[in-house]
Amino acid sequence: MWPEEAADIEQSGRSLTELRAIGPFTASFIARWLKDRPDVPVPPPIRDGFITYAYARAVVAAHPEWAAAAKSDQQMHTDETDGSATIDEMAEAGRDLGRERIAITDHSRTLRITNGMDEARLAAQGERIDAVNARGAAPWVLKGIEMDVTPEGAGDMEPAALARLDLVLGAFHSKLRLRDDQTERYFRALANPDIQVLAHPRGRVYNFRPGLSCDWERVARRASETGTVLEIDAYPDRQDLDVERLRIVAAEGAWISIGTDAHSPGELAFLEIGIAAAILGGVPRERVLNLLSNLALAERVGLVRATKGANTNERGTTTMAGGKRERIDTTPGKSGGSRFVRREARGRFSTDQTSAGRSVAQDKRVKAKNTAPKGMKDRGD
Repeated sequence: MWPEEAADIEQSGRSLTELRAIGPFTASFIARWLKDRPDVPVPPPIRDGFITYAYARAVVAAHPEWAAAAKSDQQMHTDETDGSATIDEMAEAGRDLGRERIAITDHSRTLRITNGMDEARLAAQGERIDAVNARGAAPWVLKGIEMDVTPEGAGDMEPAALARLDLVLGAFHSKLRLRDDQTERYFRALANPDIQVLAHPRGRVYNFRPGLSCDWERVARRASETGTVLEIDAYPDRQDLDVERLRIVAAEGAWISIGTDAHSPGELAFLEIGIAAAILGGVPRERVLNLLSNLALAERVGLVRATKGANTNERGTTTMAGGKRERIDTTPGKSGGSRFVRREARGRFSTDQTSAGRSVAQDKRVKAKNTAPKGMKDRGD
């Protein structure tokens, strides 16, 4: 997540302590490694296919034709669910970064550990977004949601509530450690008529979970056929889809959407990771949702809805089928290692990744009002 490579800083004669979380002791180790570089083993799948923020910035800088992609961020969360900031604060941070459009995509009701929203709260949030847009200041705020999707492809929100949104992301949050081929699971999700974007499709997390497996050529082809957009989640420990699979997506003609999945204002900066992945994956700019105007985006979403509605004999059920709930434990030394810990801009680090993105104080407030019912384990995405 460093904005510059350590080697470049060392070569320039500057102190490595300029880098976040690096003190003199660690800096001395890095300096020795840079002078006498050790052999670096091939990373295991759980750590493979990730690019650094510094490298992403260099890639984007070398491709100015992609500059417009940085004007739109199509996934982020607020304190309505598991984020740390309000809609206004996320919009203000986006404005400072030059964003002209952002999508608020808080979690849906079944993901209770994130204080997921029901239809009434979603409608109320929509009214608040209307009020923000009425001020006329950039960025334009889209009404969206990251809806929980079961392995059977069902969502957990009423279709009528989703139809009023500008953008609906669907995402898997259960049974993410299955090792067998999940191609049919993807097909079911892509067929869901309420979903326009399949968010962080693999469900991988750096050094914690390698993600789901499938026949990506078939999945990307089906996404193209249904019009469903596949997301590049630009969050540093997700980077999902990765460059290797994006090459397949590009070859099969599917569209992509890029979002930071930010849970605090400071995380909005990582959009460049997603843009760099699209560039390296050879994704044509004309198939990137972020590069559409607001009107063209609305037309594209309408086309996807019409296409999927015509191809579906019956709407997807809103009944959530059971899936194994999983709690992410990133305590150093335990299984899963030390996953990157999100941080609220003015708060302390939280090591509980089921509540990632909030300050410790906010973790306590959310948990107090969002205790999972007996028999249901907490889970995080």
